[in-house]
Amino acid sequence: MSTDHARSGTGHYRCVGIGVGPANLSLASLLHGRPDVDNLFIDRKEAFGWHDNQQIPGATLQVSMFKDLVSLADPQSPFSFLSYLHDQGRVYHFLNAQFADVPRLEFRNYLAWASRRNPNVVFGETVREVGFDEVFTLRTDRRTLTADNIVVGVGNQPWIPPQGTPGPTQFHVNDYVAAARDLGGKRVVVVGGGQSGAEAFLDLISRSGQERPRRVSWISRRRNYFPIDDSPFTNDYYMPSHSDYFYGLDPQARATFNAQHVLSSDGISESTLRDVYQAVYVHRFVEGDRDLVGLHPNRDVVGVAENPLGGWDLTVHHNDAPGAPAEHFDADVIVWATGFRPARMDFLAPLADRLERDGDELRIDEDFAVRWDGPADRNIFVQNAARGQRGLADPNLSLNAWRSLRIADRLCGVRSDEQLASFIEWSAKSPATNAAWTAR
Repeated sequence: MSTDHARSGTGHYRCVGIGVGPANLSLASLLHGRPDVDNLFIDRKEAFGWHDNQQIPGATLQVSMFKDLVSLADPQSPFSFLSYLHDQGRVYHFLNAQFADVPRLEFRNYLAWASRRNPNVVFGETVREVGFDEVFTLRTDRRTLTADNIVVGVGNQPWIPPQGTPGPTQFHVNDYVAAARDLGGKRVVVVGGGQSGAEAFLDLISRSGQERPRRVSWISRRRNYFPIDDSPFTNDYYMPSHSDYFYGLDPQARATFNAQHVLSSDGISESTLRDVYQAVYVHRFVEGDRDLVGLHPNRDVVGVAENPLGGWDLTVHHNDAPGAPAEHFDADVIVWATGFRPARMDFLAPLADRLERDGDELRIDEDFAVRWDGPADRNIFVQNAARGQRGLADPNLSLNAWRSLRIADRLCGVRSDEQLASFIEWSAKSPATNAAWTAR
């Protein structure tokens, strides 16, 4: 398919993807060059972007570079991170640099490179609505397309709690690079105890001279600033075998698991924590600046009001002192590092009554296809939208390539060989299995 046709043509496709973030870009990469699955992937952005305003200097990935778009599903693919380095002529330079972790901006550039190399990926086009009459009909702001299957990968959107008021002096960390300017001499409060909050806090207290804020306070609901659990057996939660095991659990067990093990995906890198601690030490004891930094974990921000003297007044409750008077923090600027929520899928409104739901999510089958009342050979797949059904790995990069391969296999009517399962036996043994083990 020519690039011009992909951008402007009409017609029918075996698969049309809506949204081009890492999830759908992974699938587009795996399907590239497959004449049996003609495909098109559409994104409303004018060009590829991946948290572009959150690319804080020094930020790194929290996963291995092998967890790229394709390597764990097809290590020979021309869309791997290694292929990107080779294409750019800097394989040896990357090796010699000995990065402990891949710079996040480098990975973002790799993703953009992959999107440019794939003629079936189109930007600057918005899908308005999706209907169905024997095939899916997609109406965009440019044209009308039809497809046997659609794959929704619109990702997540920044979330600010109701007490926040988005604007120039209250913004989500996703907008940090553009919004966190001219903060010299100001009081800044960072809310959120995950990796993003840590990176914003570290950047603010690392500024010097006239760019340094007057005070930077870091508030977190968590009891402390906890590290990510990146240990080997915990990482088995991010293997395909555990994702399939998790899918078979009852909803309450899934919710309990996600709550108990959130630090396996949303903790702070130890290197970042070390940098923060050392910076605080230098400010406090070496430079003698005792007022720059405020660390306030184990607290909830329950209200934000305009301060009559200017700025904002944050009302905060300490979680170990529910009956104590509230604490108050003055801020000129608030950085909300409060996470993301699944993006809206309003374009599916014409089909909404036909789709099954699982709480706040669309109910999916084992191949990430939405359960609905349509024909079995017409599927709506969803990517990065089933954390409650597939676990903490679903919004994570770890199983990106595997999930895309599972979808690609369904489209092609095949089943690829799986990698070996975890060392850990997640499921309970059946009576027959127990008997066999006893007889040994």
